[in-house]
Amino acid sequence: MSESEKITNEEEDYDFELIDLEDEEGNTVTFEVFYRLEVDGAVYYALTPYSEDENSDSDEDEDEVVFLKEMENDGEKYLDTIDSDEEYDRAAEAFFELFSEMFDYEENE
Repeated sequence: MSESEKITNEEEDYDFELIDLEDEEGNTVTFEVFYRLEVDGAVYYALTPYSEDENSDSDEDEDEVVFLKEMENDGEKYLDTIDSDEEYDRAAEAFFELFSEMFDYEENE
């Protein structure tokens, strides 16, 4: 389901996890796991599209965040869409609150 990658930058080391998911048309799309968060006992993932091409002109993908829910079937975990609007809103609100705290903290350092 996923693979871990480590990228070395001249200034910092970045550890990140990549996940390949299949879209509605059967195409494989690679996402970077931005964050995992537990809300009301369920685990949700914030994912961003990943491209190895740093010079990609796809600015629209840079701002895209996908929220998925961790599910389990016969002991095997997988990610699935969040079907309920109310559940999606709760998860999205929790992520946005966390992200705003993270970025406010970084800006104030």
